[in-house]
Amino acid sequence: MSSTVNSYFQSLKKECKNDSTLLLCRTTTPRIGDILQKLAPFLKMYGEYVKNFDNAMELVKTWTERSPQFKFIIQDIQKEKVCGNLTLQHHMLEPVQRIPRYEMLLKDYLRKLPQDSLDWKDAEKSLEIISTAASHSNSAIRKMENLKKLLEIYEMLGEEEDIVNPSNELIKEGQILKLAARNTSAQERYLFLFNNMLLYCVPKFSLVGSKFSVRTRVGIDGMKIIETHNEEYPHTFQVSGKERTLELQASSEQDKEEWIKALQNTIEAFQQRNETFRNAIAKEYEDMPVEVSNAELGKRAPRWIRDNEVTMCMKCKEPFNALTRRRHHCRACGHVVCWKCSDYKAHLEYDGNKLNKVCKDCYHVITGCTDSEEKKKKGILEIESAEVSGNSVICSFLQYMEKSKPWQKAWCVIPKHEALVLYMYGAPQDVKALATIPLLGYTVDDTPRSADLPHSFKLTQSKSVHSFAADNEDLKQKWLKVIHLAVKGETPECQNELQVNVEEQPESSKASES
Repeated sequence: MSSTVNSYFQSLKKECKNDSTLLLCRTTTPRIGDILQKLAPFLKMYGEYVKNFDNAMELVKTWTERSPQFKFIIQDIQKEKVCGNLTLQHHMLEPVQRIPRYEMLLKDYLRKLPQDSLDWKDAEKSLEIISTAASHSNSAIRKMENLKKLLEIYEMLGEEEDIVNPSNELIKEGQILKLAARNTSAQERYLFLFNNMLLYCVPKFSLVGSKFSVRTRVGIDGMKIIETHNEEYPHTFQVSGKERTLELQASSEQDKEEWIKALQNTIEAFQQRNETFRNAIAKEYEDMPVEVSNAELGKRAPRWIRDNEVTMCMKCKEPFNALTRRRHHCRACGHVVCWKCSDYKAHLEYDGNKLNKVCKDCYHVITGCTDSEEKKKKGILEIESAEVSGNSVICSFLQYMEKSKPWQKAWCVIPKHEALVLYMYGAPQDVKALATIPLLGYTVDDTPRSADLPHSFKLTQSKSVHSFAADNEDLKQKWLKVIHLAVKGETPECQNELQVNVEEQPESSKASES
């Protein structure tokens, strides 16, 4: 390692010697042009330093990660007053900026120097030599300035994001608002756009330390920018990446146009750098639909349809309501669907192959499972209410209480194909039962529990106690007729006569449901 370090940093001693010579000459003579002219040929050492700078930075980074002892030594040195609270990398940038400073010094010196001065010709010749050297290293210097900016951002992010890399280039940064998918509320965020990624950050309200926390890193590869229109929230646009899709709001129309232009230019530059795949990527970018295609399901983060943009499930077309059919988002296609249509989970590639809630259609596309295969996997509680209610011996709402728990309303069903089991759901359209009661062997007590519940009855078996209450006596007797048979292991001979559903319940029952 010592030989490698020497090869990277050996020119520093010579550079320091040159600076000391220049400083000494300044103090003994009023002329500097002739001194700079003599030292100008040695400026090639800065070129060597710049050329080795990337390797030197990488070496420091590697050993900081590999050796705790090296890391602690560097941290202790950086705490010293002479370092000015700057990192080692900041100090390593200083020699890179030396040539431009000499150039600026001579330009200012010549502006103020009389043309008849003895130092004029030497200063002019020195400026010519130094300007030539500066022009040769301009691209390297710009690269170093970019690295300095990367270091600043690295510190702003709490030194947790690995962004200090010579290949990374900061394109644009600034505040932005993010629109929430559920309620369209605007949340303050901060973006850092690089030549290969977009960092989506959350501000930290801290007086010291990091200023931002990275929420998502979205790669430029495959990114798509869509201009959106929202009457309530102007200046919006959408950033769709493989990792996530963001709905953003700029502070003004001009700010929006600047962000869209910067993002699109960055995408185009990225495609040009990857010339081998440029034609295929460009065509995919132009033809890419707004919605995620079947081929990309689970591989690309979708745009979430906002809750207020739909009034019914985008799969089964049933209207949403606040109680029994609430809104849910499919994590694969972004559609707003009901609980019944989103009771599936699949591994999504864009989210690190984690299990996510998806709709029925996306589940079948991603997993390849059919309806028949899925039904085989369902447990007894996962039988849909609508499935058993439409083919039941009896079904209706009943008040239910278990032991000393409070009374609650439940949709109760005894299916024809399972006439000895009572299923209880939260609502008629639920896709999963809250509980089931195998009725065989239970004791039935039809004595009302209290004057407040005159149409109640009770099922007991050992320590299990289940209390029910109907809305009227007629409904209670129908339930008791079926249950009396079921507890003895018998089924009704004429099931059609006993069948009761929600449509046949009295008006009082229907009113209580609403």
